[in-house]
Amino acid sequence: MREYIYIFLATHLVKSTERMIIVSLRSDVGIDLGTSSILVYVKDKGVVLKEPSVVAIDQYTDKFLAVGEEARQMLGRTPGNIVAIRPLKDGVISDYEITERMLRYFIRKSIKKSFFKPRIIVCVPSGITDVERRAVVEACQHAGAIKTYIIEEPIAAAIGAGIDITEPDGNMIIDIGGGTTDIAVIALGGIVVNRSIKVAGDECDEAITKYIRNKYNMMIGERSAETLKISIGSVYPPEVERFESVKGRNLLTGLPMTVDVSTTDMLEALRDPIDEITEAVHSVLERTPPELAADIADKGIVMTGGGALLDGMDKLISERTGIEVKIADNPLECVAIGTGKSLEWLKSIEIANPDSNVNMR
Repeated sequence: MREYIYIFLATHLVKSTERMIIVSLRSDVGIDLGTSSILVYVKDKGVVLKEPSVVAIDQYTDKFLAVGEEARQMLGRTPGNIVAIRPLKDGVISDYEITERMLRYFIRKSIKKSFFKPRIIVCVPSGITDVERRAVVEACQHAGAIKTYIIEEPIAAAIGAGIDITEPDGNMIIDIGGGTTDIAVIALGGIVVNRSIKVAGDECDEAITKYIRNKYNMMIGERSAETLKISIGSVYPPEVERFESVKGRNLLTGLPMTVDVSTTDMLEALRDPIDEITEAVHSVLERTPPELAADIADKGIVMTGGGALLDGMDKLISERTGIEVKIADNPLECVAIGTGKSLEWLKSIEIANPDSNVNMR
């Protein structure tokens, strides 16, 4: 009898040791799968990769020529056989095959060599459908994940901003990314009220392009519009007028031309998309339970994402809602950091759900 006990203990010890070795060698990964950029968080290392979600492909050979920043530099500059594309649109996968290959490239670049496939948590907009959610999971599985989990952007953004989402008090988060704006009221670790709209940074770029075309009869590219937005973009009347020169093609003559664009121009150009965002914020507040609304009035609203850095965005929302608005520290990486911090919960999640991919909602 004693021999059987020794054999059982020895077997159990070996299995436990093997499990500990696998866990120590495996790299758990958190991915902020953004329309404009992809951020990768590796457990115990932090954010190790931040690249534009752009791929340049040779159409004749179907070969990847560049990925990330190098591919972004090619937007609007490629010859006929090379195409620079964004495989993600409005926060979801628009080209499954290219997204899978891009994810595989970024995962390998982030974790270098590893004996074991990583477990991955991917951040997605709160408004995506089950089909879109399943596409993200399958793309990660085919890209090399042993198991894939889903976390919604408002939850990840709140965690990354340092908010304790487990408290019963209400917290309101606004995450303005490249393809979507997610607005949510969070309490007791879950989303109480939320809205996700497909109006964000990319829509602002398109609005700037349209405004320059209508006012100056000049066509500018996607990168030029983004540069204007970052350098002099404003959604609130600025104290000092600023100017930025932009080059493009004259629509009347077809020749290159240069114009000086002002912050007042940007204010007018961005009016429509910003109005849609503020209306979405208002609609979420209207549907928020009174007790949580009182908490939000006391604590204020937290903004994350690249759109939070748009000049005057916090002042505008504060003026229209009557609630103080705070911009999170490091808003560009908030979602990635929150996704990465949730990696610490994987052990308890797997115990509760040993046989399935889990949606952390």
